[in-house]
Amino acid sequence: MVKHVAFAVPGDIATPTGGYAYDRRIIAELERLGWRVDLINLGEGFPLPDQATRECARTRLETASAGVGIVIDGLALGALPEVASQLAPRNPLMALVHHPLALELGLSVQQADALRASETAALSAVQRVVVTSPATARLIVSDYGVAAERITVATPGSDPAPPVQGNQDDVVRLLSVGAVVPRKGYDTLIEALATLTELPWMLTIVGDRTRDFKAVARLDSDIARHALGNRISAVGAVPQHQLAALYAEADVFVLASHFEGYGMAYAEAVAHGLPVIGTAAGAIPETVPPEASLLVRPGDVSALACALRQVIGDKDARRRMASGSRAAAARLPTWRQSAEIFARALESLR
Repeated sequence: MVKHVAFAVPGDIATPTGGYAYDRRIIAELERLGWRVDLINLGEGFPLPDQATRECARTRLETASAGVGIVIDGLALGALPEVASQLAPRNPLMALVHHPLALELGLSVQQADALRASETAALSAVQRVVVTSPATARLIVSDYGVAAERITVATPGSDPAPPVQGNQDDVVRLLSVGAVVPRKGYDTLIEALATLTELPWMLTIVGDRTRDFKAVARLDSDIARHALGNRISAVGAVPQHQLAALYAEADVFVLASHFEGYGMAYAEAVAHGLPVIGTAAGAIPETVPPEASLLVRPGDVSALACALRQVIGDKDARRRMASGSRAAAARLPTWRQSAEIFARALESLR
């Protein structure tokens, strides 16, 4: 008998972010495991949709056959508590929480409070919650009142990657991967690098530049204000083969996130055997082992600059951290393993 599930996502599943990449890979692996997966596009504008989008999402969710389980990506679910409550008697529901909506940087206090209340109500309506890290599981229990026994942790998988060789010249190539949104901390990173202009470094920033135009304008302005345009390239989202080439050319991965529910870009850097400079925010310390990284307080420009100075200026330190990354890469789960955990959570729906 074919196992059947509907998978509801906000907007285009091809959107180039870690959350959508997780959704795409889990769906592909579920299908390889014999599941029939019906994709439902809930529309744009989440997590702050207008009323027309909410009604459209409700209508699209109701296209799922009665009794078929529905996975709803948390970016949308958190804004649809009434829809979830009305749908729950008809279809068993499972939430997929990448990170709590209220922890997105740049929200007003009122917006954050409203999202926290809305997501709490929505999570109370579902049978099961899948999260992408133990750290997020703890948050969902402590801050959202979800019983631990209702939660499954299915961390993102990783693809095998050849370890990077680094560059033979004296310029240290830094790579940062993440959508240009306030939560990724690019303002902190640029301010830190602006204090290190005497050191030999170049930075490439890879990430979607269409999600937050204010954040993009701030990034470009910061680069120009510090006259770093000849040392920093913000190239936007790139195809996978181009990203792989950028990893291969890199010496160090750096990302100054204020919060990560898992940190897929950090894990990808580890899979490539790169030294990692980041922050001790959210699930990052669980994703990146200490032997591969230097992690500082989020938003701390001085601490980040100190870590960058240490790693840029010490080739032996980079080699030690790269060795730690290569060892950790062997312990990362595969996408098949992650999907098998996800599938068991689906099978528990009633």
